[in-house]
Amino acid sequence: MEKNLRIQEGITRQTPFYLQVNGEQVIAYPGETIAVALLAAGWKMFRHTNLSGEPRGMYCGMGLCYDCLVTVNGHPNVRACVTIAQPGDIVERQI
Repeated sequence: MEKNLRIQEGITRQTPFYLQVNGEQVIAYPGETIAVALLAAGWKMFRHTNLSGEPRGMYCGMGLCYDCLVTVNGHPNVRACVTIAQPGDIVERQI
């Protein structure tokens, strides 16, 4: 069973689609950012820093801190918090 931490009651959503994240399917809805889809699926850590190897996830949520960098469809250093998820996106954590 897939994890879904979204509020369910009283919310009307469009038809969901899937992203592939590190080989796993993650549900997303139209208009959601990649970060929202990852957080709703229970993913807290998106990458490790280059120098210290410290884990990072979504911090500011508005594209300023760059802690949520992921690779999307082969393009590294994409800010997950401001990038709208698209059906079939292939997302990799930058570890």
